[in-house]
Amino acid sequence: MVAVDHEIVEYLFRRAKEGDKEAFSKIVRMMMKNVVATTYRMTQDRESAFDLAQETFISAWQNLSGFRQESKFESWLYRIASNKTLNFLKRRSQGQTSSIDSIPLSSMALGSSSHNPETPMHQKELQNVILNFMAELPPQQRLVFDLRFYKERTFEEIAQITGKALGTVKTHYRQAIIKLRAFAKQRGWR
Repeated sequence: MVAVDHEIVEYLFRRAKEGDKEAFSKIVRMMMKNVVATTYRMTQDRESAFDLAQETFISAWQNLSGFRQESKFESWLYRIASNKTLNFLKRRSQGQTSSIDSIPLSSMALGSSSHNPETPMHQKELQNVILNFMAELPPQQRLVFDLRFYKERTFEEIAQITGKALGTVKTHYRQAIIKLRAFAKQRGWR
């Protein structure tokens, strides 16, 4: 995940809301990788992930004036991305969207690297395992797990992003963790 300076994003958002297109372009450049990473982990399809990220930013720009600022701009942006991705997954499961060949899970690096030369290889393997696990989760659990595990959002922020009750968010996360433990146990991990 790419580190984003939240204060700069909020500053750029305020400028963009006043009509500054360049400020919004800077937000897109700063946040595109993170939004794509989220949509990719949900769809496991690189092309769809990029399309959904682009749709997210287009929708955000078009609806910027209507954003009431009840949450942070980033939370609102992730909510748009989440809703677009969940709708895409629903259409795809109903056969309304053609499934594009997925790229290998190992081709999109996620997370941060370390100075230890062995750590990136171990992290890559772990990321692939987690992506495989996430593919088995229902979309709502996958989204909550992604926002908590990768984006390190609080349950309250996730509730705002998803529009779900706090208890529902915690339940989705708890169910995902139970499934993760079972997934790990199946593979002989502790």
